[in-house]
Amino acid sequence: MNSDVQIAGDPLAIPHLMPPAPAHPRTVAEFAGLARSVAADRASWAHLVQYDATSRWYHRLRVGPGYEVWLLSWVPGQGSGAHDHGPSSGVLTVLQGELTEITGSTGTSRGARRTLHAGAQRVFAPGYAHEIVNDSLAPAVSLHVYSPGLTEMPMRAGVTSTSATAVRSVVPS
Repeated sequence: MNSDVQIAGDPLAIPHLMPPAPAHPRTVAEFAGLARSVAADRASWAHLVQYDATSRWYHRLRVGPGYEVWLLSWVPGQGSGAHDHGPSSGVLTVLQGELTEITGSTGTSRGARRTLHAGAQRVFAPGYAHEIVNDSLAPAVSLHVYSPGLTEMPMRAGVTSTSATAVRSVVPS
């Protein structure tokens, strides 16, 4: 019996038949998938994690065409402060521990709080404002993918999101 390669030839031998490899992730799903694949490769990041009680620790793990991947650690009580990510979209993935995301707060209201457990992902668009804090009694580690790479992180007096559709949760399967 003849195989497909015997009948049609090896498609790898004819480069024009192969679709071009994407230069970098192009869709929200591809960026979330990138975050999941980096998260699953624990050997590539676990040995880098450090905990600093005086300030949040972070490390740029990877740079690709049009994106950056950051690794952050959070000791109990540490938080980001209210901020957005300028023109960058992002994917936040909790790798270890648990973090709390606060959105929609103002000077007089506390805003909505969402607990993010290990494996949880949040996807957000440019201009989405939030605050991340470790409210738990154990350290946490998170992975952040930004596209384009993070060039600014304006701090906010209070967290307000300009769009109800600017963020979505991705439930791990």
